[in-house]
Amino acid sequence: MNCLICHTSYNPMVSWRHFLTLEKADCLCSKCRNAFMRINGEICDMCGRPFADLTSHRQGRLCTDCVRWQEDDEWKDVLTKNRSVYMYNEFMKEVVAIWKFRGDYAMAEAFQEEFRREFYRHFDHTFLIVPIPLSAERLYERGFNQAKALAELLALPIHDILTRHHLEKQSKKSRRERLRTENVFQFSGKMPLQDKHIVLIDDIYTTGTTLRHAAKVLRQAGAIDVSSFTLVRS
Repeated sequence: MNCLICHTSYNPMVSWRHFLTLEKADCLCSKCRNAFMRINGEICDMCGRPFADLTSHRQGRLCTDCVRWQEDDEWKDVLTKNRSVYMYNEFMKEVVAIWKFRGDYAMAEAFQEEFRREFYRHFDHTFLIVPIPLSAERLYERGFNQAKALAELLALPIHDILTRHHLEKQSKKSRRERLRTENVFQFSGKMPLQDKHIVLIDDIYTTGTTLRHAAKVLRQAGAIDVSSFTLVRS
């Protein structure tokens, strides 16, 4: 079979577990699979940033970025925590480009096993799963919402209760510019959120601004707490 990323022909490792559980063989060759950088070791309690090789940018159990968020009265505790599966290394950058910007929807299959396993390390089925939405314009451009594709890997009910209007790409903006940007998210009002625990699903955690804007809307609608789970942590 051919690797889903590099398209090289390879023989996947198949064990009795695959026959007994009907588990799929890995859709990636070992070279591509091993090129992903899993997040391990000590991390920031709030954003999940690895503390390895990080000495001057942490205060206790938080990184300095999260300390700044917590010192801002407007954003303090808006997002309970973020957890991610992989770091955004050069290989992941290329994979995300193929998947997200070139419209290769099937690429999500490469993340399924580890995405689902890592989710259940930090959350469970009682959380409402809410994917970060794309604007109608961006959805038309890409053909699919990568956050929803990731949410579908969890095989749990998905709640599309956020909408988003179109603005300039957030990746082009600095942290300060992102904070000054109006909140692009709106709560649809499709269901009551009182006493609900929510996990936002997205592809990449960069500064945390997008996720906090979405979390703020859901908290204002009554959610008791909002966390996030992303594929990648940059």
